[in-house]
Amino acid sequence: MLRTNRDRVIQTAVQGGIIAPRAFGWEVSAHGQSIVTPPGLGGITYNVKVGDSVYGWASDHVEPCLSLTATKDKLGDNPNKGFNVFACIGNDVTVISGEAKGARGKVTGHHGGVEHVIADFADDVLDKLTLDDKFLIRAWGQGLALLDHPEVTAYNLDPRLLDDLGIIERDGVLEVPVTAKVPAMLMGSGIGHSDIYKGDYDIQTSDRGLVEEHGLADLKLGDVVAIMDHDGTHGWTVKRGAVTIASVTHGDSYLAGHGPGVSTLLTSSTGKIRPVISPDANVGRYLKVGRYRT
Repeated sequence: MLRTNRDRVIQTAVQGGIIAPRAFGWEVSAHGQSIVTPPGLGGITYNVKVGDSVYGWASDHVEPCLSLTATKDKLGDNPNKGFNVFACIGNDVTVISGEAKGARGKVTGHHGGVEHVIADFADDVLDKLTLDDKFLIRAWGQGLALLDHPEVTAYNLDPRLLDDLGIIERDGVLEVPVTAKVPAMLMGSGIGHSDIYKGDYDIQTSDRGLVEEHGLADLKLGDVVAIMDHDGTHGWTVKRGAVTIASVTHGDSYLAGHGPGVSTLLTSSTGKIRPVISPDANVGRYLKVGRYRT
């Protein structure tokens, strides 16, 4: 177990609700097709879970299971940014109203821009939920520090999930299991933003040849990946030798510069992270949610 300051990391309650499904009308794909926005962004998504492929859905930016926000007002109007900032992947979520009151789930990601927190619940809970229900997240993780590795920064990471990532310390470097290594040139929407603590940025997938070449054709929601030569310490940016560890939080996109979104978990500008390929590196498997529920 890595030494951390977890005993000093604040646990606080943030409350929100289900954001209504988003529709943006006609859009143009990276290949020039005119497409009416299909469902998948916001709301309750019954048939897409952590552990499913990011590809092949009749959707764009699909968010698995449940999309939460602190407001139901117009896009971008968020009176409680703490909901998005303080909720971390692996946090406990409790339904506090309606027929499913008392049911427990887990936070599985963030989606920047639309400012959604993505959560997973069992199917029998989803069947009882409505868009009017409320949710309480026991937010814990922002401010987490690795005491023996000051050159590695943690974001969006419940300390209990850190323990489950299978990290090994070797010669002053953290070896982290990942399903794939993503080259810097494939990173798109979100680069330059400094909201690594609540958002995501996208792996571009419009060139399917590059997707195949870099072992990304089997990418799943919840997969832990390494973004090579990318630093997320103070904002997502290219830096030779830097490594960012992230988890896949939303599905593929047909838009130029977009694709599956990843939320940052760990980052090092000095290369103090060494990714090790493991097909089982998936947040859903660690949290026992989505397709990995027992």
